[in-house]
Amino acid sequence: MTDIGSLLIDAFTLMCTGMLVVFLFLTVLVYLVRLMSRLLPKETLQPISPPQPLSSTDLNSTNPKVIAAISAAVHQYRLSRK
Repeated sequence: MTDIGSLLIDAFTLMCTGMLVVFLFLTVLVYLVRLMSRLLPKETLQPISPPQPLSSTDLNSTNPKVIAAISAAVHQYRLSRK
């Protein structure tokens, strides 16, 4: 049977090995992300044009059948929610 000191040394060695592997992986990951940020072009934001105001002809061009269908659906929904 092995003594407790040998088991503690093995556990410490395993812990240090695991921490070293994680540290190396994260270090490589950070440098790869930095490299990608230098190689890829930066995004340029396109200016957003202000919305065009609606004219009265746009508001009145809605089909009356569509308005009736939407009104009926809203009415039916409100009745079912009571």
